[in-house]
Amino acid sequence: MKIDFGKAAEDYKKYRAGFPDSFFSTLQDNALIKRNELVVDLGTGTGTVARGLAKLGCKVIGIDPSTELLAEAKDLAEEAGLSVDWRKGFAETTELPNESVDIVTAGQCWHWFDYPKAMGEIKRILKPFGRLIIAHFDWLPIRSNVVWHTEKLISQCNPDWKFGGGIGIYPDWFRHLTEGEFACIKSYSYDESIIYSHEGWRGRIRASAGVKGSLSPEKVVQFDQKHEELLKEIFPNAPLSIPHRIFVIHGTKASPTLDADITE
Repeated sequence: MKIDFGKAAEDYKKYRAGFPDSFFSTLQDNALIKRNELVVDLGTGTGTVARGLAKLGCKVIGIDPSTELLAEAKDLAEEAGLSVDWRKGFAETTELPNESVDIVTAGQCWHWFDYPKAMGEIKRILKPFGRLIIAHFDWLPIRSNVVWHTEKLISQCNPDWKFGGGIGIYPDWFRHLTEGEFACIKSYSYDESIIYSHEGWRGRIRASAGVKGSLSPEKVVQFDQKHEELLKEIFPNAPLSIPHRIFVIHGTKASPTLDADITE
């Protein structure tokens, strides 16, 4: 399934609000983010993570391969009065200098990367003891809830979509960080419900990989009509309370000098 989030840029900007404020608070509470640190946000999309980090006083570079999403990110940052350095690029080839970055973040995007190449690039640009933070903000399909019915409809309209049924936890990412020779690997997760109107939930789903990210415009319209009918029939009362899970895993780039000292 070929994904192009640029096709969903308008809905992405309007309806994908991104990580909640609590996510950024937990980064501070766990001492993962400090003011004036240089952060590179990979797969930044419309910049929700990048803007949140800029609000915390970080210097932020947002990188994404989509020109359309970066244009929306720039507009949103300007509207919020935030300064972010937006750059078109890839997680695997950032073109940033060696050991120049304090923190690398990847919000809701690690699964799209060629992770061995991305990990090598991240290690190259991170300073010694720099941190990699991978985070997810996933809706939770619980049998017969609105997410469960919505995912079922996506699968019916787009059989190539294989991302349904998630639990918002990513065990493989532990292996990725371990294989990347990161140290002090830790994780945490928590649940939070997000309120959507019918229109907002339809827009959020249109902006997903399984709908506008991969379907033709005609099929997107057909899906959206069916989604509207589903909500009116089964979930007529608004607003909708959509359960989500926030998952964070992070690790520290080991210092070769420190490793050598320990070996000796």
